[in-house]
Amino acid sequence: MTAKVAVLVGSLRKGSINRQLAEGLSRLARGKLEFEILELGDLPHYNQDQENDLPAPVVRFKKKIADADAVLFVSPEFNRSFPASIKNAIEWGSRPWGKSVWPGKPAAIVGATPGAIGTAVAQMQLRGVLTAIGMHVLGNPEIYLQYKDGHFIDGDVADEGLRKLLSGFVDTFADFVGRLRQ
Repeated sequence: MTAKVAVLVGSLRKGSINRQLAEGLSRLARGKLEFEILELGDLPHYNQDQENDLPAPVVRFKKKIADADAVLFVSPEFNRSFPASIKNAIEWGSRPWGKSVWPGKPAAIVGATPGAIGTAVAQMQLRGVLTAIGMHVLGNPEIYLQYKDGHFIDGDVADEGLRKLLSGFVDTFADFVGRLRQ
């Protein structure tokens, strides 16, 4: 059975390059992994006062994560860190105390930005947070994509070199998830 992967895209903009990256990876993963991009924009800001009566979007989000076999974080880099949308999702998923949906889940991080160093700093920080909440994070390959026009067209990875790189990532992630599911 194909592993289900919840995909969290840190940029909320519909046409974001990280959404394009997530869609391209989803197409490359067909037959190996089943990706579902979860919307983070409808999650309210984390507020501990709401933990006893979780808002409906939080309940839906936590169920999707709990039902997934793995999680893929597709993160831009904002101000040398990962975006608040991802941090907010992590907070909701880890609360209330003792009811976290994260521990033991396989995870991977990728990201794209027009900047020269890609999303290396954001991914380093996010990796530390994911480890702290008990996720098993794929170490290699690391994808710090410097986005260029023409990388993605209509949801497909259009650049042949990039397609090869991302296909290798998908294969490695699928193997990692498969091993941890056993």
